[in-house]
Amino acid sequence: MSDCTSKRRYTIATVLTLGLLPVLLVPTGPAQGQALPAAAPESVGLSSVQLDRVTDALQAHVDAGHIAGVVGAVVRDGRLIYMEALGQSDIEAARPMTEDAIFRLYSMARSITSLAVMILWEEEAFQLDDPISRYLPQFENQRVFTDADLLSMDRTRPRNGDITVEHLLLHTSGMGSRSSSIYRAEGVRSRSITLTQMVDNAARTPLFEDPGTNWRYGISTTILGRLVEVWSGMPFEDFLRERVYEPLGLSDTGFWVDPDRADRLATVYRPFEGELQPYQIEEVPFTERPVLIEGGVGLVASTMDFLRFCQMFLNGGELDGRRVLQPETVALMTVNRVPDALLPLNPRSLGRGWTLGFSAVIDASAFSYPVNDGDFWWDGSAGTRFWIDPTENMVTIVMAQVSPASGGGFREEFKTGVYEAIAEHR
Repeated sequence: MSDCTSKRRYTIATVLTLGLLPVLLVPTGPAQGQALPAAAPESVGLSSVQLDRVTDALQAHVDAGHIAGVVGAVVRDGRLIYMEALGQSDIEAARPMTEDAIFRLYSMARSITSLAVMILWEEEAFQLDDPISRYLPQFENQRVFTDADLLSMDRTRPRNGDITVEHLLLHTSGMGSRSSSIYRAEGVRSRSITLTQMVDNAARTPLFEDPGTNWRYGISTTILGRLVEVWSGMPFEDFLRERVYEPLGLSDTGFWVDPDRADRLATVYRPFEGELQPYQIEEVPFTERPVLIEGGVGLVASTMDFLRFCQMFLNGGELDGRRVLQPETVALMTVNRVPDALLPLNPRSLGRGWTLGFSAVIDASAFSYPVNDGDFWWDGSAGTRFWIDPTENMVTIVMAQVSPASGGGFREEFKTGVYEAIAEHR
């Protein structure tokens, strides 16, 4: 058993034995309606006056040229109490940002892929400590670089231990980032190759370190997408549509934007000589169906779609009467599971752990803006971020398209302002 699963191995059989999971519900057909019920901020404990200041602060970031446009949204107690679209989604076309704008999620896609994985875990398609070579034999004899800094294909050694499914979920597999120099040199990842080809490329490229010995953010989630195909017998894209998008009513989530919705896809911008310029992060644009169906970074979605996804987790796995996960599975996948020996994740991630799909707050005092212990969240490299806060029963999302993603700190400032709205109401 791996370091990451020792003393914490969970199976559906265990849950059934404890009487915690009386029935597995498989959703059939789409949820009705896409919007969440709306309410006045004061009815759920937030100050509308302070939320107006939040809007002003976002507008200030637009006016300063940090971001071209933005959508911010807040749901508390299951009710939408704030949603504002500001600025422009396309400066050159003079197209205003709208509430239904579609955004490239990049790393926020990982949480959706992890949900797909855990749906299949509930159905006992696999166990968390299963070696992935059981399902993807090409990983059987994968080697490890002898020097994680040098990364020479001529300097490798045999791998110690197997990569497990949980290692992939936790980013402790030993695989590296899609942008790492060795992966670029070896052509491991491109949106113009198939998922199977990328998995094969990842398997022939040595690991940065042995599985379970370090937290390294990377391509692990994309490998999970291929495992979903093996376990389900369905293309990953089809599985997400049938088991995630349709039951949750996610009408704008997918791996590309079709022509009918192309004018809703916000343009990515990058600051250059004091002005925002359009910036194409990927060679294959998100207005074309990519060859690579990539669960790690490949999805797009609207703000409302992602609000619904997040609210399902706050509801313990259910939305609009449709159960996607059991409450016990939600609890399992939203707490830190990275061993203490591997914390902190890195010097820039103090106070954070990693769950089966999210970053988790394990020490709120280490953050420079307001969070609560037990929050789970993540963001994307094109300027998106979401927070799920069980303490306040609240989802906070802010979406822009800018690279680098910092955008003058608009995401942190938005989160701070929203929590000041709670304090001001009190």
